[in-house]
Amino acid sequence: MIGEPILVMLVEDNKDHAELVIRTMEEHTIGNKIIHFLDGQSALDYLIRRDGFENPETSPRPHVILLDLRLPKVDGLEVLHIIKETEDLKSIPIIILTTSDAEKDVVRAYNHHVNSYLVKPVGFEEFRKLMDDLGFYWLRWNTHLGK
Repeated sequence: MIGEPILVMLVEDNKDHAELVIRTMEEHTIGNKIIHFLDGQSALDYLIRRDGFENPETSPRPHVILLDLRLPKVDGLEVLHIIKETEDLKSIPIIILTTSDAEKDVVRAYNHHVNSYLVKPVGFEEFRKLMDDLGFYWLRWNTHLGK
């Protein structure tokens, strides 16, 4: 993995939040590649390799998934559940990145084996700091499985 670009899947329907995540990730010096999906269904299509994503060469497995909870078409908790129940996908680390700090959402996410649950701060600078910390931990310090 050293020197290899880390593929990050971002599943986020809020374009402003997605842009901030993408910009922050691109600022890190580790050459990440980010694929962005606006809804849960298209993310699942990519991961399950269907509906135009059948080729593993053009649809490689992400090293980490940043997943919002409130998504159109398929809810983030359902996406999480499907990924963690699918043998080929369950080892991919998933980080919930959402505005919900509701205890029921946190409990449900961890019951579905999420790796981390982060609540998006309201302020721009706080959000940027969170993304910087997230980038360093998950993309620089944490050890990933190669796929």
